[in-house]
Amino acid sequence: MTEGNFVDYVKMFAASGNGGKGSVHLHREKYITKGGPDGGDGGRGGHVILRGNSNLWTLYHLKYKKHFRAGHGLHGSKSRSTGGDGEDIYIDVPLGTVVRDTDSNDIIFEITDEGEEKIICKGGKGGLGNWHFKSSTNQTPRYAQPGLPLEERYITLELKILADVGLVGFPNAGKSTLLSVITSAKPKIADYEFTTLKPNLGIVEYRDFQTFVMADIPGIIEGAAEGKGLGHYFLRHIERNSTLLFMIPADADDIKNQYDVLIDELRRYNPEMLDKDRFIAITKCDMLDDELKAELKTELDNELPVDYLFISAVAQQGITELKDKLWKMLNA
Repeated sequence: MTEGNFVDYVKMFAASGNGGKGSVHLHREKYITKGGPDGGDGGRGGHVILRGNSNLWTLYHLKYKKHFRAGHGLHGSKSRSTGGDGEDIYIDVPLGTVVRDTDSNDIIFEITDEGEEKIICKGGKGGLGNWHFKSSTNQTPRYAQPGLPLEERYITLELKILADVGLVGFPNAGKSTLLSVITSAKPKIADYEFTTLKPNLGIVEYRDFQTFVMADIPGIIEGAAEGKGLGHYFLRHIERNSTLLFMIPADADDIKNQYDVLIDELRRYNPEMLDKDRFIAITKCDMLDDELKAELKTELDNELPVDYLFISAVAQQGITELKDKLWKMLNA
């Protein structure tokens, strides 16, 4: 999937259908000139329904279609015939979609399961026909209920990608390079910051045909929790990852400080992120000789609060060990 096809934020308008009117009808046949009331009920208006679809990875299919209107219920008719229900509209969305009310920005619900259906606009109920209102004192009622009106609203869909492992790091830390090496994903790779502007997903093949999903998130900068850089635009994608892989280059001025800044940004955005499993990959280790690596290892053993591993995606160093560690963490 190319970067331009990854759409994770869409605004749209949805409207259900009106309920059909109940019928006002008196039974008439050739030899029955004064039959009783037999007006049928109106049909229900169509719903607008959001449905989870695990085959979708993005909201791209909704990029150019922004208005959805369900069908109106049909009116009741004679012989107590009920009008047909309006046509429901189904909108398929990827798993991990958050639905907000555009005006208030409140979360209405989230779609997280395959086939899960949620009504976003409920169709109007059909009105009752006049035969419901007959009584011993009113044997020929000449009135019926109108159908209830439709619902309409503006909604915003936000996608929080579902992945097993999320890559967290500063820009140009080697996240896209790692994803391209251990998966079939083809993210854009260049030697400047913010090469990645949209999340990328890749499937990591493990032993015995087992797999897990890895997500490459655009780089974090200090102040991202307040919206600096790409800010909230990408931090929300980390919320649904069960394990976070922090990537810090071996040539960083202060590896421990970089880790602390990344942790602080996650904490300020959502403290619950700190409950996730964490692991550190020291990238670009092919630039270190054995002596420098041993010296750095002694320093990091005393400073870093979580486990770490030296890797080089370009030189294919430590990749198998990294897969083993991540698989063990995901299945602990």
